[in-house]
Amino acid sequence: MVHVSVMIDGKTYRMACDEGQEEHLLFLGEKLDRSIQLLKENVGDVGDQRLAIMAGIMMGHELGGNE
Repeated sequence: MVHVSVMIDGKTYRMACDEGQEEHLLFLGEKLDRSIQLLKENVGDVGDQRLAIMAGIMMGHELGGNE
C-alpha cells in the first residue's frame, strides 16, 4: 500500500491505494473536487456532507448509473 494526499474542497485527505494507482486516485480526487466546486457555484455552500452526497450522485450518473 502507498499513500497519496488528495485535496478536496480545500481540505487535504491522506488516502491509501495499491502501488501504481496513485495517479488514478489523484485524478479521481480532482474530479470530485471539480464536482463539488461546480455544485457550490450553483447551489451555494450547503454543507460538506450534502455536497459530497450530491457530487457522488452526479459522478454516478456520469458513469451510467441509471438502472
